[in-house]
Formats: sequence, C-alpha cells, structure tokens
Amino acid sequence: MFHKKYKVHIVEILCLVLLASAGIILIGLQMKLIGWLILIIGLVNLFYCRKKFAREVLLIYISLILLAITQITTDISYVHMFEMGTTLILAVSIPYFASRYIYKDRLVRFIFHHGRKWYRKEVLYVSITAIISYFLIPFYLKNTGAYLNWSVEPGFDNILRLFIGTNALGIWDELFFVSTVLGILRRFLPFSWANLIQSILFTAFLYELGFTGWGFIMIFVFALIQGIVFKKTESLLYVITIHLTLDFILFLALIEAHHPDWMPIFMT
Repeated sequence: MFHKKYKVHIVEILCLVLLASAGIILIGLQMKLIGWLILIIGLVNLFYCRKKFAREVLLIYISLILLAITQITTDISYVHMFEMGTTLILAVSIPYFASRYIYKDRLVRFIFHHGRKWYRKEVLYVSITAIISYFLIPFYLKNTGAYLNWSVEPGFDNILRLFIGTNALGIWDELFFVSTVLGILRRFLPFSWANLIQSILFTAFLYELGFTGWGFIMIFVFALIQGIVFKKTESLLYVITIHLTLDFILFLALIEAHHPDWMPIFMT
C-alpha cells in the first residue's frame, strides 16, 4: 500500500482512519455519541502502536478532543471569541510545546519564511486565488444561504471583529492543519496520504464553522492544494498569505450578502 520506507502497521492505519472518521462525525457532523466512541476507540488503539507513532499521533488526538469540546461557531461576541480562541490556541500550543519540551524533538515547527524572495509564479498564484475567490465565494454564499451562518451587524466595532475573526481563524487553520497535523503525519505516511487526512480534518472543522451546503467540496480542494503548496515552499508565510487573500474576499462577500447596498462590488 505504501512505499517500503513507510513501515506503517495495520493497527496504526486503523488509528489514522479512526482519527479522520472522528473528525468528520464528531466535529463536522456533530454526531456526538458515535463520534466520541470512534475517538475513544482510536485512543485505545494507540496502546498497540509503536511508541514513536503513538506518542506523536496522540498530540493530534488531544487537539481533536479540544476541538470537539469547543463550540465552533461564527459568533463574534467578545465572550465567544475569547472562549473559542483560547481552545484553538491550546490545540496548536500543546503539540508544539509537548514535542519541544517533553519529547525533546522539533516535531512541530512553524517555518514562516523559506529564506528567499517569492518567485513570479508564486505571486501570480496569489493573484489567481484572489480572482477565483472573487467569483466563487459570493456565488457559494448566496447559492447555499451559508452567509446566514455569519452575523454582520452595522457598526465599526462589529465589522472590525468580523475582520479580525475571519483572518485570525485563517492563520490558525494553517498553523494547525497544514503545519501541525500534516507535519506530524508526514513522518509516518507518504505525503499524499498525510495530506488527505489533514484535508479531511480541515474540511470537517470549517464545515461545522459555517461552510455548509456544498462548501465542503470547495474547502477540501483548497486544503489539499494548501498542503501541496506548503510542501513545495516550506513557507507558512506564503500559505497564510494565500489563505488571508481568500479570507479578505470572504469578509467583503459577507458584508455584501447581508447589506447589498453598502458596497456592491461583486458581480454574482
């Protein structure tokens, strides 16, 4: 199934299948009973895995538990932003500090710059992302009614919190799913399989956040591509720039969807 350099045992494959399944069922679909059962079975299976595999994949399971007990919504009240923000910070911080100070290993690293200027094709790719997002995101929000999952109230404070919330979450997505989850899984799996699992978890999280309808297809493809781009550039700064470009379009599209007379800048 895998190249011979990846000696993954059957029980370890099962643990990863259960991990991805728990992400879909527990977080994405919010089927709590069966979702928790799957997650617990996955944790128990870690006892039968190799020590190195078990202790490193355990970090993803711990973060998944934190996400499962978090109320993942687009509520931008100060209280909810603080509560959800605290949990999300822990979901990234625990794997980072555990790998560095407990495991004494640079398992999780946040490499923001690759030590060179961006190539022209990389700048072009960001521009293409903006153009595609300009047409796709407003259409998706209105076609599915998903924009109703966000609240856009008048007032500078409300608009500022919406802007901060969408962008902060975009940065967190890349720190956690692309850098942390993908970074851990790449040690044990071929890149394509590791990227597939991180994309499933990425999609489940954003589906629960508010990208309902057929949004999961759009998010899944985006997550896969982000993983590939990160592999090629090894730059979190670059993949975050791509994500924030998309999030800025999302921010503007949400405002127009709720208040079409404010700034009619989209064609859809």
